[in-house]
Amino acid sequence: MRELRMLRKKRPGPVIKTQYLKLHWDTEDPFVFVSHHADDYPKGNAQQAPPLREIGGRNLGRDYKKVFGFRMYHGKVVPGFPMHAHWGYETVTIPETGFIDHFDSLGNQGRYGFGDVQWVSAGSMYLHDEMYPLAYDDRPNPNDITQIMINLPLKDKGSAPELRMMWSEHIPVVKGKDENGRDYSVKVIAGSFGGRDAIPPNGVSWAADKGHRVRILLIRMSPGSEILLPAASPTVNRNLYFVSGGTVALGGESYGTSQRFKLKGGEDVTVANGDSEGTYWLLEGEPIGERMSSFGPVILGSDKEVRKAMDHIRRNEFDSWPWDLIDKFHPKGTERFVRFSDGRVERPPA
Repeated sequence: MRELRMLRKKRPGPVIKTQYLKLHWDTEDPFVFVSHHADDYPKGNAQQAPPLREIGGRNLGRDYKKVFGFRMYHGKVVPGFPMHAHWGYETVTIPETGFIDHFDSLGNQGRYGFGDVQWVSAGSMYLHDEMYPLAYDDRPNPNDITQIMINLPLKDKGSAPELRMMWSEHIPVVKGKDENGRDYSVKVIAGSFGGRDAIPPNGVSWAADKGHRVRILLIRMSPGSEILLPAASPTVNRNLYFVSGGTVALGGESYGTSQRFKLKGGEDVTVANGDSEGTYWLLEGEPIGERMSSFGPVILGSDKEVRKAMDHIRRNEFDSWPWDLIDKFHPKGTERFVRFSDGRVERPPA
């Protein structure tokens, strides 16, 4: 099994290396890592939680083993991730299916989902909880959540945390057809594609400077369709993640699903989807290229800084949390919204 976790060299062509995907995906600078959560949650009860008979016997608080098709993660009532810290990097969270309830140490709160994007830049200590409420009691509550971590350069470590919500109705989606009339769509979360620019990220983000060539694209392809990924730059780190589908052809080679492909950044790449619907993520960007140190939820410039930050978190996280619960979630029937600490409320279009 170990060899499946290692990058494997391939023949000359656009694909440099491959790797099979698990819960956490490996990335390259400027990205840190990706978490992908896909769970088949059942109908929710009055607490927006799974029925007791389906969570009995689990190691609640640390449940990462799929039983009945889902995991509770660190949740004990509602699945998800109670209060935890981030420090020194960004988190881009995209629930394509399902809801996320959010509370943070800045005093912000909200519920988002079904294609919305939350972009958090945590240059300094930032705490939040992310719970996955089973909001529907008349049907199952499957989720599909991708969380992408992007590093911050050393000059921006220590910057004040920022949060931005991007509603799915506002996010550019490029829909097209290949030469044979087969459909594809590209959701532009960062960077640009097909003449469409993404909603700008937080100002401190490495992705805010177009010269850094950061792109985050969610690509969906119909059976047999093809799409061209134009060359970016030889210095760009480019990775394609084949999340679901049957097969894909890259540079004349055929590959199965659930794989990461490290691609040459300076070459055009044609992605030829197989005979099933295909879902892909493209992550690319110029590397930050700075030496850093990390441990747990902290990425800073040196081991000494990381140890000091970890000690600060241990001493101050509960006093810095402004909410009454560390696994707080919104009442049943809550619709998508964000309320910022200054009282501003944003909602998606009616």
